[in-house]
Amino acid sequence: MEKIILSSDNKDKIKEIKEILKDLDVKILSKRDLGLDKLEVVENGKTLEANALKKARAVYDIIKGHIIIADDTGLFVDALNGEPGIFAGRYSGENATYEENNKKLLEELKGLEDNKRKAYFMAVAAVIDKKGNEHIVKGICKGRIAKTYRGEGGFGYDPLFIPEGCDNSFREMGEDKKNSISHRRKAFEEVRAKIEEILNENSSNQ
Repeated sequence: MEKIILSSDNKDKIKEIKEILKDLDVKILSKRDLGLDKLEVVENGKTLEANALKKARAVYDIIKGHIIIADDTGLFVDALNGEPGIFAGRYSGENATYEENNKKLLEELKGLEDNKRKAYFMAVAAVIDKKGNEHIVKGICKGRIAKTYRGEGGFGYDPLFIPEGCDNSFREMGEDKKNSISHRRKAFEEVRAKIEEILNENSSNQ
């Protein structure tokens, strides 16, 4: 069975990606599974694409011969001129918790009505195949930021983000519904297609 390596330390993200790709006939491994959990990548790129590629290349440089995937996600809020953008995960500082980031976002948007709280998530995934060829795919989910927490817990900004055409936040709708419409789902549908293309190409070359 083909092994796919996710260059990520985020347990929530890894779980979500595995769920999205569960019907592929591959074994999905994380950095921790390969003993690479100490491998740190400084995400100092100026774009999501740059950071995703940095994370994928860091693992590929150590372990070749497998398909490597890494992604980076940003939250872009219109009223904040696109902030937090690529810094969504560390909006309130390095090593910030989900709650700290959510609290800061609510404070920055305090007093604004729904029509001024538009935002979108963008996920960018980098795929490096066995030969070292690099591929970039993207997924976007438009919506708005709620005025208060909608649902408890959740991953990242899930309690605050209400997708376009929905009444519930990502957190309120649950994992299955979220994973069917999210930015990451859209990006990883493209990843799935790319992996299938790579696997088919490998098969035909054998």
